[in-house]
Amino acid sequence: VQLVESGGGLVQPDGSLRLSCAASGFTLADYAVGWFRQAPGKEREGVSCISSRYGFTYYEDSVYGRFTISVDNAKNTVYLQMHSLKPEDTAVYYCAARPNVGYNCLPLSEYQYWGQGTQVTVSS
Repeated sequence: VQLVESGGGLVQPDGSLRLSCAASGFTLADYAVGWFRQAPGKEREGVSCISSRYGFTYYEDSVYGRFTISVDNAKNTVYLQMHSLKPEDTAVYYCAARPNVGYNCLPLSEYQYWGQGTQVTVSS
């Protein structure tokens, strides 16, 4: 199982970015995938997750309405589209996966496979 994130970078406040998480060694439909982030000096937090087989998505309150998680099964890739970015969104963003358990992608504490992370910096 391998996950590789890309798409991070420097963006101005209110800007947009799309993160990608390319999966290999497993089929996304059989797994729940989550996006997490860790800002300097803070604990890692779950941002969003998706269970594509069951059509279940979750968003943490601070990103609800601004971020959208999606899956392209043909490319075996998960995306996190981020709009209206704020300086407080600055962090290293990670994608993670675990086999489907039940119909949803929660809890966020049980993800087993992790990517290496991609830096997102929101600053003017």
